[in-house]
Amino acid sequence: MRYKVAPPARSDSFLDTARAAIPLVPDSEADCCRAIQTATDVSDRETAQKYLVFLRALGLVAESDRGYYRTRTDPDRADLAAAFEESIFGVDVLLAALDSEAVGTEAAFDALRAEIPRWERERHADWEAVWRERTANLLEWAVLFGLAEKTDDGYRLPTGDDVDR
Repeated sequence: MRYKVAPPARSDSFLDTARAAIPLVPDSEADCCRAIQTATDVSDRETAQKYLVFLRALGLVAESDRGYYRTRTDPDRADLAAAFEESIFGVDVLLAALDSEAVGTEAAFDALRAEIPRWERERHADWEAVWRERTANLLEWAVLFGLAEKTDDGYRLPTGDDVDR
């Protein structure tokens, strides 16, 4: 399953704090969203819900019949990067569009445009604006997880020796 969620990119410490706010015993989505809001600077429930789903996509949180709960595993950065690439819709396409030369957000969006399902396009009055924002957020997350580098001209594949790709 691929999730289409792409909340604004935050730090590793934000992910740790948001995850720690989720109980080990399953709880309702509403209570988990409220816990994320209380533990972080996220002010609205809709954004907290996006982060909750994002945490689930990364394997930091799971869902059962009884609600969401924090997983007991402690994935490292490589595990999070792999989960991000495998579980979030469009990340594979965006990473494939990157090269050693910087690619701007608009060019990255153009690479993703054809992959966006029709129902997603019809769901929003200005679907391109929504997906441009998602593209920018996904690129920032890719930087956080070490899958991309940000330059003055855009984003490119990492050039360091610690590249796992």
